[in-house]
Amino acid sequence: MVFIGCTPANNTIKSFLGISLSDSVDFIRWEIRFQNEKYKLLCKYGVAKQNTNGFINGGKQIELNGTIKKEGNFYTLRADNRQLSIFQLNSNLIHFVDDNKNLLVGTGGWSYTLNSIHPIITDHVNLILKRNVLEDSMTFLGRTPCKDFSINHSDPGCIKMKWSIVLYADVQKNKPTTYLLNHSSMLPLEYPGKKGIWNIIIGKDGRIIYELKTGDDDKPTYLLKLDDNVLVFTDAAGNLLVGDKDFSFSLSRK
Repeated sequence: MVFIGCTPANNTIKSFLGISLSDSVDFIRWEIRFQNEKYKLLCKYGVAKQNTNGFINGGKQIELNGTIKKEGNFYTLRADNRQLSIFQLNSNLIHFVDDNKNLLVGTGGWSYTLNSIHPIITDHVNLILKRNVLEDSMTFLGRTPCKDFSINHSDPGCIKMKWSIVLYADVQKNKPTTYLLNHSSMLPLEYPGKKGIWNIIIGKDGRIIYELKTGDDDKPTYLLKLDDNVLVFTDAAGNLLVGDKDFSFSLSRK
């Protein structure tokens, strides 16, 4: 199995890779290979070069080899006396977790989800389901590969899509009400954004799906709830979308 993608660089990640906690790192580009009970990873990291998907001065590089411990859907990578845990969402997607097995929460720039280089179409997902308790407003941010789900956006010059979604709810009834969605292939985000209503769909295996509608001819946007802090885009059939070497289809709570 080979997974690629870019993530932020919190202290858990830095410590495992041997990066000084004082180093300024905007993001890390990963390639991780799993084979039997061993892994090999190649990372590049550094400060982002403006208006590109690369690093200033090319960034720095790290290579690590080590052993894997697998427990259920969790993988623990070991290097000397250091370790880093990963949760396998399905055969296409993995996500870094903290020491308490909670999904790491990304930023407006990058998530902690990595993507298979040989994805298959699947709606399978490994989830630990919890009761869905809504707050009066919840904001999710992120950047994805270039795709506008409502109008089939296609722009050959597009580097990334930037997203901001605010979900509003009636906390007394614990029911969704409206949302505000801003997205753009250019920076800054386009304003004003789309407004509409959203619904909660209970899908296969009890999974929680947020369906966003604008009330016009646009197609709905679907987001699968992984936990309170991380959502991932799906298609209308519930298949989780797989990103590329630069961005995943995950959004992180602000």
